[in-house]
Amino acid sequence: MSEPLKVKVALIGAGGWGKQHARIFSERTDIDFCAIVGRSLEKTQQRAAEFRTRAYTSVTEMLKQENPDLVSLCLPNQGHFEATLEVIQAGFPLLVEKPLVFGLKEAEILLNEAEKRGLFFAINFNHRYAKPVQLAHEAVRRGELGELTFGTFRFGGEGSSTHPHANLIETQCHGFDLLEHLCGPVESVMAEMTDKTGGGFRTMALSLKFVSGAVGSLIGTYDSSYAYPETQRLELDGTKGRAVITDTVKRYTFHPSGSELGQTWEAGYFNDKDREFHRTFDYHVEALLQALKKGEQPPIHAKAGMRALQIADAAIRSFESGKRIRV
Repeated sequence: MSEPLKVKVALIGAGGWGKQHARIFSERTDIDFCAIVGRSLEKTQQRAAEFRTRAYTSVTEMLKQENPDLVSLCLPNQGHFEATLEVIQAGFPLLVEKPLVFGLKEAEILLNEAEKRGLFFAINFNHRYAKPVQLAHEAVRRGELGELTFGTFRFGGEGSSTHPHANLIETQCHGFDLLEHLCGPVESVMAEMTDKTGGGFRTMALSLKFVSGAVGSLIGTYDSSYAYPETQRLELDGTKGRAVITDTVKRYTFHPSGSELGQTWEAGYFNDKDREFHRTFDYHVEALLQALKKGEQPPIHAKAGMRALQIADAAIRSFESGKRIRV
């Protein structure tokens, strides 16, 4: 690393969620937050000054001047490919935001180029680090739910994009990742979608079959509101019990089969960190840095981004053909 006990990190992207990257990197004592790259010099200088680092408008120049130990990329959803490929071809370890990209061919190029160079290549599926998700994962691992029979994921809010399947690819990738994280690999998918409100297929309902034999469903939309209570819900049902995750970080409940008495987790009065969605990223960065320092693979490899894209692609082909598609 560039300094003893410090990881030199550069950020590409000075936008909204990029501020969370900058916040984490600037607060950690084991990180030398060396640079932010943005498209607008003035806005990038403002963001860099806010987090006491250096501003660049050229990825090439930043990599040459700073030689970071890790590059974090947080760019507009449909603008991931070129900058990510440049960082990979320059040989730098990297963390990218979801979605990996919007097309399978581009995803294959990125993964192949990174693999050829043996690069550390992580993706930020930070929902895995929410306390309720971790509790659900432990319950499944310990067999408290028994054999899973179904898993269902619902997530809806506002959004807009020029891509007709933006919600499916850039937002429901979290649903695909969580369902496979908790229920195992998806075997096949069948989809219904609607463009009723215009702007593409903003709402969809998917029927899933898992390799384990369990079934599942996913409902996603940009025709709703993140202001609604329970805008997100994940339910796992098994032969021994049921687990429910509400609003990702808000609540986890478990009921043994046949029991009206269950267990509930909610963040306590002073537990702001587990209550706040943004802090799921803090937990991911902690795990990521430990892996990077030890020379290990990232806790969530970019291959998970490819996997989510493969399921989304199968859903699109199912909708267009009216047939169930194997993933």
